[in-house]
Amino acid sequence: MTKKEKAIYIINELERLYPETPVPLNHKDPFTLLIAVLLSAQCTDERVNKITPALFELADNPFDMSKQNVEDIRLIIRPCGLSPRKSKAISELSKILVDKYDGAVPKEMELLEELPGVGHKTASVVVSQAYGQAAFPVDTHIHRLLTRWGITNGKNVVRTEKDAKRIFPKDTWNKLHLQIIFYGRAYSPARNPKKDMDYITVKIGTKKALKELR
Repeated sequence: MTKKEKAIYIINELERLYPETPVPLNHKDPFTLLIAVLLSAQCTDERVNKITPALFELADNPFDMSKQNVEDIRLIIRPCGLSPRKSKAISELSKILVDKYDGAVPKEMELLEELPGVGHKTASVVVSQAYGQAAFPVDTHIHRLLTRWGITNGKNVVRTEKDAKRIFPKDTWNKLHLQIIFYGRAYSPARNPKKDMDYITVKIGTKKALKELR
């Protein structure tokens, strides 16, 4: 298959498997999504969803969050890992949102990336899932699978994002990145990939990827 043919197959197959793509992180607005995505760094979505109710009970908007003691935030989010850094970032970005943006979460990627603790992937998720702007956030599942499927060479996530945006139609990005994540979790776990599960890799994967499947 050419890359274009692979892209068509991936889109059609994932649409069949996942016609609906609910956002994995529980949230009610752009601010709570921003905080949830920040917490998800090196942490599972499942764990984040267990932690955020207590955090958002403490404060669910930048005005209230900016007034909280950093240590109080840290104690709540500690199960998510990296709690000293994440709690400081949550406190600082909340203050910036209040002081600079009147409590609103910016819609622009470059402004989001200026916030403490907010990298390119986090900003991409927020503009995509909170504001409906076309973006293609790349996490470990997406990077691994698009490499296996021969869509990118797998050098780094920056290259993977560029290749994904070039090969897949823009109007599929917001849904497709979630569909790939869902597929990766269900059919192609990183630690134990199997041929009888990861059938898309069997169908279109690279020779190297096929050797990795047990």
